[in-house]
Amino acid sequence: MATKNRWLIRIAFWLFMLYIYLTVYSRGGTYSFLLLNTFLGYLPIELSFHLDYRQNNFIFGVIFVFWLLFYPNAPYVLTDLFHLAKLDPYNSATGLMEFNLHLWLNFSNLVASALACSLVGIWSLEYVADQLLLKLHRFSRGWQLLTINILLLLSSVGIYVGRFLRLHTAYLFLDPNWVLQQLVDMWSPRMLIFVGFMFIIQLIMWIIIFISRQSLQQTEKNMTEVKQN
Repeated sequence: MATKNRWLIRIAFWLFMLYIYLTVYSRGGTYSFLLLNTFLGYLPIELSFHLDYRQNNFIFGVIFVFWLLFYPNAPYVLTDLFHLAKLDPYNSATGLMEFNLHLWLNFSNLVASALACSLVGIWSLEYVADQLLLKLHRFSRGWQLLTINILLLLSSVGIYVGRFLRLHTAYLFLDPNWVLQQLVDMWSPRMLIFVGFMFIIQLIMWIIIFISRQSLQQTEKNMTEVKQN
């Protein structure tokens, strides 16, 4: 990604978080959690900006590990959409949806955070996968697909850990033994089904982004050919 686009993403996230702080968090609003969750979802995106396969192995490894630990926070924000249930948009008397701009503002805040973190997060996942494969001299379409699917699966497990075990990444450094015990005990058929749901959602998002990029590249190629003729 071009440096200009990276700064556009940074500025957009910073402005959004500033907006949430001023209009929601500072007033103790119901959705104050959006500030922290959006920040945590943004962290792996920022970390990916600093990863480059040409770095020495130690720096590359440190950034990659921290990205891997924090990445599930990006798609995790999608689960915040369940808080839309608190909005109660229907009129109890008529059963029809009310035209309440405050309600739609809360809806927009939740959806904007979820889409921004998850979609840009998916980009960072593909970018990190590519950098890792270049570092290992294993870059090919097959290896790329395998690596992306493994990372999506790991992030799906991370979403479960964050949503149901309520284990934040910081706990790994504060009480690693307790965290490891929780991770060992969490496995069950129901947990695996949930992980499957999250994996499918993320995979669909990546496929859509992949197809869109391929279509854009083909359009640009056709435009170039037309100009040359």
